Amino acid sequence: MKIFSVFLISFLFFAFPRAESTGSVFFIDSTNNQFLRSQSSNDVAQSESMLLTEVGATVSVLLGFAPPTTLSAAGSSKLNEVLIPNPFNRPRAVFMLEVSGIDDPLVVDPKNAIFGRALKSSVDLGSSKADIQLLDEEEVSVVSLDEPLGDYTEEDIIDFACWLGGSYVADAAKPFHGVMTIPVADVDNVTLRMPEKAHKEFVSKLLALYRNIRKAMEKHGHLSKTLRRPAEIIMGSFDGIKVLLEQLDRDGVDKLGTRLLLATLSNIYGLLQTAYGGQIVGVIVFNGVPQPESKTLMNVIYTSRSSPRWLADTTSSANTTLAAQVLVRRTLAWITGVVLLIATLLGVYFLLNMPLTRDTLLYSNVKLD
Repeated sequence: MKIFSVFLISFLFFAFPRAESTGSVFFIDSTNNQFLRSQSSNDVAQSESMLLTEVGATVSVLLGFAPPTTLSAAGSSKLNEVLIPNPFNRPRAVFMLEVSGIDDPLVVDPKNAIFGRALKSSVDLGSSKADIQLLDEEEVSVVSLDEPLGDYTEEDIIDFACWLGGSYVADAAKPFHGVMTIPVADVDNVTLRMPEKAHKEFVSKLLALYRNIRKAMEKHGHLSKTLRRPAEIIMGSFDGIKVLLEQLDRDGVDKLGTRLLLATLSNIYGLLQTAYGGQIVGVIVFNGVPQPESKTLMNVIYTSRSSPRWLADTTSSANTTLAAQVLVRRTLAWITGVVLLIATLLGVYFLLNMPLTRDTLLYSNVKLD
């Protein structure tokens, strides 16, 4: 009987299809330039459902690279629905972020400044990662947003709160026990109390994201001064919502964390637009299922990166060949020069010692009477 029960449970588990993990992806166009298909100003534009590989191919094209050859015809059609058909008009800079714990931000904030005018598509997250295929490591700059925060002070929290238009009131008795208050559009202020572990960790996640964005902008400033500026991708993940879900219900998380995160992303995108002069596009993937810290959905790979050892061997071989050619040429030149010199000396010697007789070839046409 037990064996039959186990068999029945196994059959039911494998017979019925399991629900696939789905999320949403938002393509956010530049405020000054148009790199994506036009969308209505009153409502978010909808496109067909996409695969993660198609999202990765879209990012590759936005960076100025060709899509992977493995992309299907259906996938190419979906890219055509997102991108404008002008291969010479690409931003060559992408801000890409994976947000876990949120399925669709428009459910929480339908009037959000940046997501309300973005191009939205549902995405099949599947069970494996997708690759963003780039041509050469030297042609693109990759900046990670997953760098740990490290040490920070309450002054950093105050600056961050002021940047969001809010405030932070410190506790004079205990450090890091203050209260952060951030105004959010159409709702009451969002209040985070640092003595609560979940609130403090959520603030630290936001602060880390903000710091890494600042570092990316500094690097862009250096790259913009080079003669040949590479393409740039700023990518990472945000899992701060998972911290709140461990202690709050879904409604509480939406009112507290989701709205504050969306306000932060709106301000971040405004900073990037100013720093890049409008030459940047945002790609933000939302996954309603919280992911482990080590798991990301997208990964960057290089399709033609050469091995340093191969390059060293090639350089050494080329130098050896060049040295051999130079040696052969110099040897031939010396041999030819010595032969000509000996021939010239012998010719002069025999000419000076030639006897003056009638049968002498030198005077064969002269009569000596």
